[in-house]
Amino acid sequence: MSRETLSFPPTSIPPLEPYLPLTSPSPSSKPHLTLTYATSLDASLSLAPGVRTTLSGPYSKSMTHYLRTRHNAILVGCTTALVDNPALNSRLGSITSLDQQPRPIILDPKGRWDFTEDSQVIRLAAEFKGKGPWVVTKRGGETKERGELLERVGGKFLVLETGEDGRFKWGDVLSVLGEQGVRSVMVEGGGEVINSLLIDPENRLVDSVIITIAPTWLGKGGVVVSPSRQQGQTSQLKLRDVSWQPHGEDVVLCGRILRS
Repeated sequence: MSRETLSFPPTSIPPLEPYLPLTSPSPSSKPHLTLTYATSLDASLSLAPGVRTTLSGPYSKSMTHYLRTRHNAILVGCTTALVDNPALNSRLGSITSLDQQPRPIILDPKGRWDFTEDSQVIRLAAEFKGKGPWVVTKRGGETKERGELLERVGGKFLVLETGEDGRFKWGDVLSVLGEQGVRSVMVEGGGEVINSLLIDPENRLVDSVIITIAPTWLGKGGVVVSPSRQQGQTSQLKLRDVSWQPHGEDVVLCGRILRS
């Protein structure tokens, strides 16, 4: 299926610049982590678990594709890969080479993402319209057949130990990506991934937050961004250096997490 080429106006770039990774980061620093997603007025990402819900307007969609070009990698969880069958590339018309495309990263601690050559991210990599995905999974989560498919399109498995809860620790994820030469990563979803990043101390790894707020309510029962409150927690999680940018009917909120 052919999808339209997008454009992003250069005049819209300066307000975003303070929240984007450096063009020449220190090789010894951890990868810059940008958390970005689209939400409704009631903090929902989708109408219900497993239901793909479009929230972004035309401008914010183009902005997302621009942001992808400013990061080495874009990361989503396994559920997002299963439900959305995402392309995980950038469709900006200004892209002239594969080097300008971000590396797709899929967190799959349980080995649930049963991708095939028809999966969008695999197909586009085979067509040189995106890079082959790296799938972060636990030992035993990879298979020879799927590993060979990834290798054919320039992707691979990255094996990482999980904690007792069966999840990856974000520090470990960023460490293994850094070892692979990734200096910046844009985390796009889904709900479990976003909420896990907003819990202390994991939120200390987040360098910037860029949120598109759509003028709609989705109602109860949706997938909500609302990190669990830890036992004894009395402080609020806030943003600093906040910027609000209206674009069409959407508002884009940029900021950095306030460190206590």
